[in-house]
Amino acid sequence: MTTKTNAAYGDKTNMVTQAVGLFATHMNRNSTLNLLAGKMPKGEAGAEATLRKQTTQHMPIVRVQDLGKGRGDEVTFHLLNPVGAYPIMGSAYAEGRGVGMSLNEDRLRVNQARFPVDLGNVMSQIRSPADLRKLGRPVAQNLMDRYSDQSLLVHMAGARGSHDNIEWVVPKASHSKFNEIMVNRVKAPTKNRHFLVDGSGVQSFKQTSDEVEIDTTDLFTMDAVDSMKSVLDQIALPPPICKFEGDVAAEDSPLRVWLVSPAQYNKFASQPGFRQFQSAAMARAGQAKQHPLFFGDVGLWNGFIIRKMPRPIRFYAGDTINYCAAYDSEAESSAVVPASFGENFAVDRSIILGGQAIAEAMAASEHSGAPFFWSEKELDHGDKWELLIGSVRGTSKIRFAVDTGERTEFTDYGVTVVDTAVPIIGRGQ
Repeated sequence: MTTKTNAAYGDKTNMVTQAVGLFATHMNRNSTLNLLAGKMPKGEAGAEATLRKQTTQHMPIVRVQDLGKGRGDEVTFHLLNPVGAYPIMGSAYAEGRGVGMSLNEDRLRVNQARFPVDLGNVMSQIRSPADLRKLGRPVAQNLMDRYSDQSLLVHMAGARGSHDNIEWVVPKASHSKFNEIMVNRVKAPTKNRHFLVDGSGVQSFKQTSDEVEIDTTDLFTMDAVDSMKSVLDQIALPPPICKFEGDVAAEDSPLRVWLVSPAQYNKFASQPGFRQFQSAAMARAGQAKQHPLFFGDVGLWNGFIIRKMPRPIRFYAGDTINYCAAYDSEAESSAVVPASFGENFAVDRSIILGGQAIAEAMAASEHSGAPFFWSEKELDHGDKWELLIGSVRGTSKIRFAVDTGERTEFTDYGVTVVDTAVPIIGRGQ
């Protein structure tokens, strides 16, 4: 007697079984972006039994999984504004002089995203040396994983940039479907979270005339990292630190994650002493239960885990960079990358991440009861096949109007960006 190890084609349990499997695969993948989220709370009987789960606020990506029905397509986050006060001393009257508290909120929407994959027809199956139907699932899973990671990256950066090749499944901002694909508005960095490398240091984002105030020599270096550390140590309400699961040094030696483009990373790695920074990352991993974020293309320097991002957020000569000109407004202005950058230089955006940098919300599909769903369908009287993977999710930077005590500042709570010059092989590379 033989035992079935796979559900037969057309089995009614296929969609739910495979959808939950796809969701588990997606959540456990070892991509850089996925490693920036904590684990979902344990103890539930499964995805279908979970009404609402949220990952830790100490990691850059906060995931909220809301699988209940009838809850709408929005998720709301709240921030308790910082409270400042002086003590009331001695026998001075204290009753009725309590310090007030205020909450701010941010919200994001979820939407359905789907990738259909053509599995061919009877004749293409006969002619092909490979089983196209077996190849279809990993192709679909890869497309959805790339979409999830890239949408997170673009929201973190506050821009899509102009770098474009077949690896991108999120189109450039000029594409007619860009806003729909991103689900939530891509927000340019707030004024208090947007910096430029300036020589050996950093400065707040500036423009001269209509051009960004940056030169081709303003590269990502250790001096720039040191300068940015000084800025974060001195500004009011800096981004929260990250706390990795099991990291016993999290309080005494706090860290933030600095994502850099491959070109920025290569410049940083070429400087003297870089091997020492790689060794420091490995040593810290030993204090954090070998968290995978500390391994690979990564270095540890001056309170930052500097890690290579999957692909660059890049602006070429003449491209527009959006920014916020005022602390108390979300209104966006624009400046262009200097024409002097030509074909051999570009501006790449690096991203410093603290806790609660970005929110990713997931809702239940009515097809599977989980955030991912799966479908395989026969067409044309059984001659052709098509496979589809889908998800119901949305993502957005967490932004609040923060009362600093001196003024109200719109603040990208856990995200800071630093734009630098990079040498490139040629436009589009």
